[in-house]
Amino acid sequence: MDINSTPLWTAIITPMLQDGEVDYDSLENLLNAQNEAGNGILILGSTGEALNLDEEESIKVLEFTCAIPRKVPLMCGIGGINLRHTIKWTNFLNKLDIDCYLVVTPLYAKPGDEGQYEWFKAVMDKAVKPCMLYNVPSRTGKDMSLEAVKRLNTHKNFWAIKEASGSVDMFAKYVEAAGENGRVYSGDDAMMPDFTKVGAKGLVSVASNVWPKETHLYVKKCLDSSLSKEEAKLWVDSTNSLFVASNPIPVKWLMTIKGQIPSGALRAPLTLKDMVDKNVVTESHENIINWYKESV
Repeated sequence: MDINSTPLWTAIITPMLQDGEVDYDSLENLLNAQNEAGNGILILGSTGEALNLDEEESIKVLEFTCAIPRKVPLMCGIGGINLRHTIKWTNFLNKLDIDCYLVVTPLYAKPGDEGQYEWFKAVMDKAVKPCMLYNVPSRTGKDMSLEAVKRLNTHKNFWAIKEASGSVDMFAKYVEAAGENGRVYSGDDAMMPDFTKVGAKGLVSVASNVWPKETHLYVKKCLDSSLSKEEAKLWVDSTNSLFVASNPIPVKWLMTIKGQIPSGALRAPLTLKDMVDKNVVTESHENIINWYKESV
């Protein structure tokens, strides 16, 4: 599948039953909803609570996802701090019907330019699919090295960058570092209007879990410069409401209220008890639904 023709990727949640087990019936429904909306699917990212699933569960989720008929491309997350385990995981993914990989900056260790270069190169050397490198300093503790990106942008498996620092200036620097053939995607729903102005090719989204068709239209309007200032403010405010607690707590809560999933259960240390400000989330949902009705 043509991954470059997919401007919106949904970082899909992993729905769970009240006992904490993966809810495969709901997962199938969510995958079908994204397929129907024409959104690419990112499985086992941080929104999917990948680090809270054991290896056996992750494999089962992947194999289940790959077995669902789809017309949209599939991306899978690769991340951690143990390179041997990460390469082992990459070798496993290479055997599956997956179109591309999301490779995050090493967690917790905060490596410098050379350490990041060696890490990414080791993973990309083993990969047989295009790789999107992921900058998310709020979770890793360090920005992805611009120097490492510049050295990697000619690698045969370098495809794109997911940029989630929240800085327009940093986004522009990653666009430059990615080179002529690299593509940079927003990793922040609310920043999409600003990032588009400096070269964003699309969005890897949390919001499209709950608003698949709505977010698809939002991204389209951002990319063709037809999103008004009023619409941009609506989307910025609404998508920011999905982060009133640690992701994916708010989006799982809203999807439960909306009836998309029967349970908003999460794995520790995440808990729905941290969902304090619920009104702003439900209000945002109503605003987005009304916006979509008026726009189509």
